Amino acid sequence: MKSVKRRVFFCFHYEQDVWRAAQIRNAGTLDGNEPISDNDWEETKGSEVAIKKWIDDQMHTRSCTVVLIGSHTAGRDWIKYEIEKSWHDGKGLLGIYIHQLLDKDRRPSGQGRNPFDNFTVPAFNGLRISMSSAVPIYNPPYMCSKDVYSYITNNIADWVEEAI
Repeated sequence: MKSVKRRVFFCFHYEQDVWRAAQIRNAGTLDGNEPISDNDWEETKGSEVAIKKWIDDQMHTRSCTVVLIGSHTAGRDWIKYEIEKSWHDGKGLLGIYIHQLLDKDRRPSGQGRNPFDNFTVPAFNGLRISMSSAVPIYNPPYMCSKDVYSYITNNIADWVEEAI
């Protein structure tokens, strides 16, 4: 039986990690959100309402959000919005460290903070726990970008299934 590609929303810091994110999205393992077109972006630029609507529309048809964690991902406003929305909408949610993937200048970056540390979620008996205790995070155990890429692309479909 052939498995169906899951539709996922990739969440990442655009300015720092678009090149790294494109490597993962272009692997063909998952049906990920397409990069925003120039025309779409011009319509959202400067408008918080339009950006939020674009994110909401993209997430509506996705079953999982994959947060690609780079050196500056944690704490960014739109990353926080996407994580909160995914959690509250009951989507699968996971994080993958991508700092060892090379950027367009063939450089890795430093490992960033866990963006899920910024949230607490309900546990049992009225207690709250750190979201990072409830959401799986994967940190490829390699230094070489090619090995990191292979590790992610060989495992991401299973990670998404587990998160869903």
